[in-house]
Amino acid sequence: MLYKEINNSIELLKDTQISTERKMVLQPLIDFIQSKILANKKINLNFVCTHNSRRSHLSQIWAQTAAHYFGLKNVFCYSGGTEATAMFPMVGKTLGNQGFQIAKLSDEKNSVYSVKYGKNEHPIMCFSKKYDDVFNPKSEFAAIMTCSHADENCPLIVGCEIRIPVRYEDPKVFDNTPQQAEKYLERSNEIALEMLYVFSKIKK
Repeated sequence: MLYKEINNSIELLKDTQISTERKMVLQPLIDFIQSKILANKKINLNFVCTHNSRRSHLSQIWAQTAAHYFGLKNVFCYSGGTEATAMFPMVGKTLGNQGFQIAKLSDEKNSVYSVKYGKNEHPIMCFSKKYDDVFNPKSEFAAIMTCSHADENCPLIVGCEIRIPVRYEDPKVFDNTPQQAEKYLERSNEIALEMLYVFSKIKK
């Protein structure tokens, strides 16, 4: 069971349409997940962007949430970057406003956060790391490239079975502006909508 507030956030997205172009972008991810389901194998998804600070975390969290929402087991979502920085605090604040329970577990430059989407569900552990960090899978995973910089400047993701570009605009450009909260919510909703679409297409 998801937290009621997250369900409410999802309900607000129900009437939002995804373009045909974006559906084509998402299809390889759907195909990868479906192939693993049919083979009765674990589904490891590693969402990659340059700094592992914003888009990759939003994608990891919403993908894990969407898998749970549609009752899919053996889905394990990770995130990483081409370098480690920190999960930007506005990401946690935005998700908290959408119903996630966020706990800051360490107080340092690269803090660790616990993100819960359901009362009895295992929390998602979030902190910035390189995509090949020991925390992440070393093989049998899909690398989902969430930003153009990482996709273009990291030609090889060691160990991945498939590399899938699913790029999003960086909300960072609105940091320290009056539009910051609005734009982070907009990006979170866009990613949520698309991850929900992906997992809605999976046949168990």
